[in-house]
Amino acid sequence: MNFDPAIAAQQALQQAKECSELGKFAEDILETEEIFSTDQGPEAKAAYETLQEFGEQLPQAKWFQEFLIYITWQQVTEGPLARYFQQGLDASDRFLEQFCKEIEGTPTRQHILAIRESFQGGLGIETQDAIPEHEEDAFQGGD
Repeated sequence: MNFDPAIAAQQALQQAKECSELGKFAEDILETEEIFSTDQGPEAKAAYETLQEFGEQLPQAKWFQEFLIYITWQQVTEGPLARYFQQGLDASDRFLEQFCKEIEGTPTRQHILAIRESFQGGLGIETQDAIPEHEEDAFQGGD
């Protein structure tokens, strides 16, 4: 990846806040994110899980869903468990399917594709097996 997921997460959360995507959960999300960002161990893990639960309640919140993908990568780096890699891959696929038209040609699309590839790698999935519609910019043979 040629970007920092932690910085990208903060930028996406800021956008979610500015666009009022967080709704009635805004204060709770921001408090929980603070715990996730500053603590380690069980407290950070619990905060991560709580943020994911908020994400389930806000499936249309594009910036917040992007934030969740990036923090899943952060969670992978803390504890590289297969379930986090799978969770990240699933979230990336949902994001790309749901928001493909909105993010076409943007750095967000490139970031999500790169992090998705990293989640695949963590699961031992060859990138050639990637979902074709998400990989349309991939090299297509020849010289």
